[in-house]
Amino acid sequence: MARFYEQHGRRPRRAAGLAAAVAMTAGSAVMLTAPAAHAEVVDVNYQCKTPIGNKGAVSPIDIKSTPSGGAYKLVMSFQKGVSSSPVELGKGAMKPSALIKLGGAESGTVPVSGPPNDKAIPANTPIKISDLSGTYTPKGSGKVTFTAATLTIKALGTTTTCTPSNHPQPSLTLDVKGSGGSGGGTGGPAAGGSSGGQLPQTGPADSAIALGTLGGTVLLAGAAGVLWLTRRHQRA
Repeated sequence: MARFYEQHGRRPRRAAGLAAAVAMTAGSAVMLTAPAAHAEVVDVNYQCKTPIGNKGAVSPIDIKSTPSGGAYKLVMSFQKGVSSSPVELGKGAMKPSALIKLGGAESGTVPVSGPPNDKAIPANTPIKISDLSGTYTPKGSGKVTFTAATLTIKALGTTTTCTPSNHPQPSLTLDVKGSGGSGGGTGGPAAGGSSGGQLPQTGPADSAIALGTLGGTVLLAGAAGVLWLTRRHQRA
């Protein structure tokens, strides 16, 4: 009876435990190869030079990313209004744009822009900035930070320039895999986009995840083979 349980009870449980452990290991390998991203809302103290004098305002800034081919769409969001106008700004009279400063593994800036105001802005009220979007293309690989930089507001033939004065922390950090080509940084094209803050998984990262999955499949197949040979030997 003891030999029966040894053959039909314990060994299958050990093999099942081995298969489960292999599956967990394969899953861990996939998770470890996924690129990481970190985003947070950061207060930015903008000091603005306007045609009628200097103004200041603090706005929480959020920067998110979405993978797009070999690049990333960036969206910069303002949670509070910045600066103001002594006269009403009619619909479509104000056009915002900004720069996002790169740090870490890359340097330079990414230009972002947004649509004109979709409704009139009353006089002497904070100007709500629409979401600004642009495209960032990695040049190399590593951890890259994205920080709010200069904001430009054009309205009624005038230009207001707002500069962060509190040395804000990055609003977004990405682990990127670059193709080694040009793009991103100063002079990169601005484009419409959407937000996501999602972890980028393009190019080499996808290959790494596929290899991790393949490795787990091979290990599971090996465990099944060991179990089959053990049972065949017992029957013999």
